[in-house]
Amino acid sequence: MVKIADIELGAFPLLLAPMEDVSDPPFRVLCKEQGADMMYTEFISTEGLIRNAEKSLKKLEFFEEERPLGIQIFGADIEVMTGCVEIIQEANPNLIDINFGCPVKKVVCKDAGAGILRDIPRMVKLTSEIVKSSRLPVTVKTRLGWDDNSKNIVEVAERLQDVGIAALTIHGRTRAQMYKGEADWSLIGEVKNNSRIQIPIFGNGDIDSGHKAKAMRDRYGVDGVMIGRASIGHPWIFREIKHFLATGEGLAPPTIEERVTVCKAHLLKSIEWKGEVLGVLEMRRHYANYFKGIPNVKHFRQILVTESNPQTLFATLEEIAGLEVVIF
Repeated sequence: MVKIADIELGAFPLLLAPMEDVSDPPFRVLCKEQGADMMYTEFISTEGLIRNAEKSLKKLEFFEEERPLGIQIFGADIEVMTGCVEIIQEANPNLIDINFGCPVKKVVCKDAGAGILRDIPRMVKLTSEIVKSSRLPVTVKTRLGWDDNSKNIVEVAERLQDVGIAALTIHGRTRAQMYKGEADWSLIGEVKNNSRIQIPIFGNGDIDSGHKAKAMRDRYGVDGVMIGRASIGHPWIFREIKHFLATGEGLAPPTIEERVTVCKAHLLKSIEWKGEVLGVLEMRRHYANYFKGIPNVKHFRQILVTESNPQTLFATLEEIAGLEVVIF
């Protein structure tokens, strides 16, 4: 049984990665229903929380059925970040997660996200202060290092554990790599197999099948895996991985009817959560992935990404469900 503090997550938990503009509550609920064991919010600016920015405060909200859930924060100012702890605790998540991995320039240029990988002592100090300020478990998500010349994750993991984090998720790329090239899991394995490390170590990067999840588990001994891009428009990835881990066999892909059913549920939940206008608008980024690989769907997809009327959208989805296709 893998545990973060006293949060039980099962034998080999699958974590849903926090993805900006993707892993909102409607999407997280779908992934939970399909077998995800731990949820994280989209990352939240601590500067925004301190200023009571509406967008940042909205990201603190979640459905109870998502639990266990971590609220992920990013920032660079120690005083601001520790000042946000009470705000986060009032939202009553299961844990607080610190983002030290986002490679996006507008985050990094403020020395937040992966930007702090250039200053490890500051990273450790910031983490320590948040741990001291929080009555909730604190976890961290980070990368191997800033670039190929500073892959210091083994040392970083030890130092973060020493200041009290409850778990560590490692993306197997440097900041310089962004999301390019293959994730390097060998250093994740070094962290996990370091005799000094006692906290759960979760691996992240390129997990898109049960076969890959099993290979990383068996080869490197990680306590679980975090899944990001492979889940977009394909929340079934969690049940597929669990089935493969349990049986060694792959599941048949979801039928077109199931894709439509889940997509409709996602659209309904999105409208319920955000209101009709925003709920319809923000679903547009998901349709291409829901129906990827299905022939004769281009015309319908064009309607889905331009139409604003929910009734028309649901009718279009019903038309897609009626297509006679074979999915491989």
